Amino acid sequence: MTAEVTGLAPELAGAKEGQGSKPLTSASERFTSYDVEAFEVPSGREENWRFTPQRRLRGLHQTTTFDAAPTVSVTETAGVTVEIVARDDSRIGEGGVPADRVAAAAWSAFTTATLVTLDGSPDPVTVRVTGPGEGVVAAGHLQIRTTPNAQATVVVEHSGSGTLADNLEVVVADGSTLHLVVTEEWADDAVHAGAHHICVGRDATLRGVAVQLGGDLVRIVSTVDYRGPGGDAELLGLGYADAKQHLEQRLLVDHGFPNCTSNVLYKNALQGDGAHTVWIGDVLIRAAAENTETFEFNRNLVLTTGARADSVPNLEIETGEIVSAGHASATGRFDDEQLFYLQSRGIPEDAARRLVVRGFFGEILSKITLPELRERLEAAIEAELAVTGV
Repeated sequence: MTAEVTGLAPELAGAKEGQGSKPLTSASERFTSYDVEAFEVPSGREENWRFTPQRRLRGLHQTTTFDAAPTVSVTETAGVTVEIVARDDSRIGEGGVPADRVAAAAWSAFTTATLVTLDGSPDPVTVRVTGPGEGVVAAGHLQIRTTPNAQATVVVEHSGSGTLADNLEVVVADGSTLHLVVTEEWADDAVHAGAHHICVGRDATLRGVAVQLGGDLVRIVSTVDYRGPGGDAELLGLGYADAKQHLEQRLLVDHGFPNCTSNVLYKNALQGDGAHTVWIGDVLIRAAAENTETFEFNRNLVLTTGARADSVPNLEIETGEIVSAGHASATGRFDDEQLFYLQSRGIPEDAARRLVVRGFFGEILSKITLPELRERLEAAIEAELAVTGV
């Protein structure tokens, strides 16, 4: 694939001239490129890197050398086609373009990609991505796509050890509906820096749930781009950070067509010294995106001292012809009124606290339509709660 540069502000000749020296005033100016050398090595002062502990990235933001690729397996059923394609396949790149050096490095490094096509109404599909192993650095590429008017559910599970930089493309065709669940259930040593490129077609629907539970450092940058009017995207997320664990979610929902909707809700719980979550939510409503309806909300529940949650919602509107738009963020400890209510009914304090946390995540977990997956994640959260006896 020929490297190209798009999305650059007119006054900048390249990312190397603009990164760190001139802050962006609009999400529409975000620099994107397939070419890793178009991006300067981040210093940590840039807006899109300032919350990420770069010393823990194991060189992903500096090097373009990778040792291996992750192992990818897919459950194939009727209506599901799995292909291993070369990087010059014409479908690669339909989802979007990398917006940082790590994503561009992973894009430049992969030799083959796993491409999953969903047609009709297939049974739920599970894609398992396994890390390369402790001490090994890997680059990967996965694309999930629907055909027009398809109805499908896909679960992408990440697990194992090692360091991974990858790109996930999600192409939701016109009139189709995709339920997508992406889980990060890594071993304690794992580092994962991923980029999700999501495009939603005309009258298409995406229902996405992102779950972050494992790993030493997990940083996911997601971009939703509408490709026609009538698109609908719901993005839900859940994160549970333990001591010294860094979980980061960055989202950009780019409304460029009229009559589209988006709803974003992410919830994080934190416990232990050095536990850190980061949520950056950007919504851009361009001048052409009339009748847009959008809302984004991030909630963080701090369970112990020594934990930190950073939350930055942003909303940029270029037209006044919208239905509604809003954003909100809230970070706090247990709700004393809820605890008092439960204890007044004879429930011990430790059990009451567990009920509050379960209720906090219940809104997200209830959106997972696969009972076995939902129960497994509930059990994983219960195990997290038992670590410090919350």
